[in-house]
Amino acid sequence: MKYDVVVIGGGPSGLMAAISAAEMGSRTLLLEKGNKLGNKLAISGGGRCNVTNRLPQDELIKHIPGNGKFLYGPLSVFDNYDIIEFFENLGVALKEEDHGRMFPVSNSAKSVVDTLINKLEKLNVAIRINTPVQDISYGDSFHTINLKSEEKIETRSLVIAVGGKSVPHTGSTGDGYKWAKEAGHTITELYPTEVALTSKVKFIENKTLQGLSLRDVALSVLNENNKPIVTHQMDMIFTHFGISGPAVLRCSQYVVKEIMKGKKEVKMHIDARPDINERDLLNEMTQLIEENPKRLVKNTFKGIVPERYLMYILERNDVSDDLKCGNLRKETLQNILEDIKHFIFNVNGSLSIEKAFVTGGGVSTKEIIPKTMGSKLTERLYFCGEILDIHGYTGGYNITSAFVTGRLAGTNAAYSAY
Repeated sequence: MKYDVVVIGGGPSGLMAAISAAEMGSRTLLLEKGNKLGNKLAISGGGRCNVTNRLPQDELIKHIPGNGKFLYGPLSVFDNYDIIEFFENLGVALKEEDHGRMFPVSNSAKSVVDTLINKLEKLNVAIRINTPVQDISYGDSFHTINLKSEEKIETRSLVIAVGGKSVPHTGSTGDGYKWAKEAGHTITELYPTEVALTSKVKFIENKTLQGLSLRDVALSVLNENNKPIVTHQMDMIFTHFGISGPAVLRCSQYVVKEIMKGKKEVKMHIDARPDINERDLLNEMTQLIEENPKRLVKNTFKGIVPERYLMYILERNDVSDDLKCGNLRKETLQNILEDIKHFIFNVNGSLSIEKAFVTGGGVSTKEIIPKTMGSKLTERLYFCGEILDIHGYTGGYNITSAFVTGRLAGTNAAYSAY
């Protein structure tokens, strides 16, 4: 059977690519190896589907540290505001939440997925689920998709939108890298991003702080000179294996890259009170001590940081439960302050790429035409979504990249099919 455009992969970028190709009048087929479309979209944003982010373009790019600058070209054609308009035109009302994140008013990812599937059906896109691809033969006039069932499908233009290797239960198992290589493309080294970090320090192995959340802390990754590589001010949580939470996910790629360079451990720095400078906090704590000489230290400092974190810091500095403020040495106070503002510990790695939210690395953007998403090496071949070496922070940035690149890939695959 022959098609104008075949899209492989039913995730965010593949759905957008298939819709875009069909809107151009192309006879379009969407292939998905799983038993339903939009798996990754359905779990995004905690099941609410963070469809995009409405930050200005430069701010948006800053939140896509993995080759985000490549997206200046695609965004000049179809941007995050176009995504908002696209969904609203389909009847999906959106609302803005913190940091520009855009969600459906329904708070339901399923409503977004269902709307996209309904659009595919209205456009007469042929949809085949439970249809895994074995390999692809690239040709001058047609590309041939060889299914695992041994059926062959010919297409003028091909869009590969099969994702990376993260969250494999949604179908992203890295299948597309082999097909990209066979078309002559470079696959840059793959690694986990937006991933929890592991540590072997004593307080982690002893589970001393397991389950403790720190709100709005400044978490930094330090280089060998103890200078911050990156800092993110968000929430974090201590786990039985290390650390996780929004601040950790955003810092994770920088840790992973340091370890990829051969480092066995990387230093992390927590400022538990980024809202106040060191001198002012010292003055505040000193005043509390002077006003309450007979009060227990542990009770006097309550509220400065979460109680469990405070108790750990006090224990770490040999402050007994019955120590009174009048007996607290200035040197010990300084050490407590140091731990509140400059708590440093080592991490030694991350969870696996399969347990990461996003895949780093992929098809080299140097080999992709930015305004079409077409291959520079093979005619009528297009890539979109997470298979590309583009990755952003959580918060609607990766889905924005998927929708933008999917839109261009589908549209231009249709153009080149004629």
